[in-house]
Amino acid sequence: MSADPGNQFTGAEAFVRMLQHHGVKHVFGLCGDTTLPLYDALYRLDHGIAHVLTRDERSAAYMADGYARVSGRVGVCEGPSGGGATYLLPGLAEANESSIAVLGINSDISVAARGRFALTELDQAAMFRPVTKWNAMIDRAADIPETLRRAFREMTTGRPGAVHLGLPFDVQNGPVPAGDVHAEARFGAWPAERVTPDRSAIEAAASAMSAAKNPIIVCGGGVAIAGGQTALLGLAVRLGCPVATSISGRGAIPDAHPLSLGVVGSNGGTAETREAVDAADLVIFVGCRAGSVTTERWRHPDPTTARVIHIDVDERVFGANYDPVAAVHGDAANALAAIDGALMAAGFEVPERRLGIDAVAALKRRKFAAFDALAASSAAPILPERLVAALQRALPADCVVVADPGTPCPYLSAYLRIDPARQTVFSNRAHGALGYAMAAATGAYFGRPDAKPIAVMGDGSFGFCCGELETLVRLNVPVTMIVVSNAVYGWIKAGQKSGYEGRYYSVDFDRTDHARVAEAFGVKSWRVEDPAELDRALAAAIAHDGPSLVDVICQPLQEANAPVSEWVA
Repeated sequence: MSADPGNQFTGAEAFVRMLQHHGVKHVFGLCGDTTLPLYDALYRLDHGIAHVLTRDERSAAYMADGYARVSGRVGVCEGPSGGGATYLLPGLAEANESSIAVLGINSDISVAARGRFALTELDQAAMFRPVTKWNAMIDRAADIPETLRRAFREMTTGRPGAVHLGLPFDVQNGPVPAGDVHAEARFGAWPAERVTPDRSAIEAAASAMSAAKNPIIVCGGGVAIAGGQTALLGLAVRLGCPVATSISGRGAIPDAHPLSLGVVGSNGGTAETREAVDAADLVIFVGCRAGSVTTERWRHPDPTTARVIHIDVDERVFGANYDPVAAVHGDAANALAAIDGALMAAGFEVPERRLGIDAVAALKRRKFAAFDALAASSAAPILPERLVAALQRALPADCVVVADPGTPCPYLSAYLRIDPARQTVFSNRAHGALGYAMAAATGAYFGRPDAKPIAVMGDGSFGFCCGELETLVRLNVPVTMIVVSNAVYGWIKAGQKSGYEGRYYSVDFDRTDHARVAEAFGVKSWRVEDPAELDRALAAAIAHDGPSLVDVICQPLQEANAPVSEWVA
């Protein structure tokens, strides 16, 4: 895109134009005095960018994350210097480890004030370096255009990730030649460039798959990021093998597909899904790091005996946890299609599979039989299974469901069934910080306004983010929030029960009437204690045309039959 007319811009004006040239439509952020020139440029220029004012920089980063996940475009968040930078950091750490393209911007004290004990001074570059794919402090206004061009390339090529930029106050006011302000708009979406796998690696993978009697595919988030769902289904059908996912891999295959096994691992996996992994003579990890949760701390599959193929855009994962018989460096869409093509060219025909369609169906029937029995319970407090079943019945055809850690993540991962063509579900699995779902669902609304945003959180998470209720009301964002209310940091208490003989310490807190809190902000709210009222309340909340909240009084997690392997054991 060509530069704007005129001889020069201020640094702030050039920064805004560079965002515009990369196709940015939304910026989530919070004001500060070091950001005044940037805000003034956003006010004065005609750029088509909507600024979403948040009440916390953490929320701004989580909104940018949710926006990027559902839109395929770079999410952008910003905040001021000092504390604003420290608050933005958790969201960028989550996005980067989840391979989500998010640009974080913090204004800063002037370059000329460094080392003079200026208020809010800190070393932003050093702080963000470990948690981003790339970061930079822009010390000269003239460097703004090239720095932004590199930032967008870094976020959207190779393994996607987060980038942080520091923008000092005096740099925002410095001159930038107008002719330097240009960009390639394609780097505003991801993946902007694809990694093509080596032919020899493709042939090695195809050979190992041909020889396997009982393979299984385990997908991580890389399949959806690469848009590899069609290629995945083609290969799975050709092999006649089940497809499992990590929590982040949900959406790689429709839950209703006869080869779809569901989530595996220690969080959301069940005895039935683990059985399928253990029975496989070849595990094909696709866009999945084979980390501690997906593999139940590297026990399923067993690294001493498992034969593994690893397909990933990030070559650093190869050999980190499993010694692969074939390592394919490439994005999931390219690699899966190439392997499928190689099998077809070799005349491969599907043999009789012990874990084919019939076996997958039997495993899923066993898995859901136990769930359905609990979901029918009329017990109070309401069982989490009853809540998930009610949400399943109320789920709109087009929706984005965001699950916070704690009770929502394992239950929705294991049992909520979606059609990824129109429905999306995700959670913040890189670091699992509380307070994510409300903000991420808000960002998802701006990224995909045709889909109903639903945030499911525990009451611990609600305490982290309830200030954003004002944001939702001010902007009339139609997020439906479901609060699993059990007055405990349940994940930790369940761990104290299973691993420390029930020595509960500093995990319980007083129950909050979340419906009344939300009503005070202007949110339409319901409080549900009777399971017979749950379906009606959820249906009404989801149908509401503004922000809504359902406070559900639930069974504490340490008493529940949660799909978390460590507690079951």
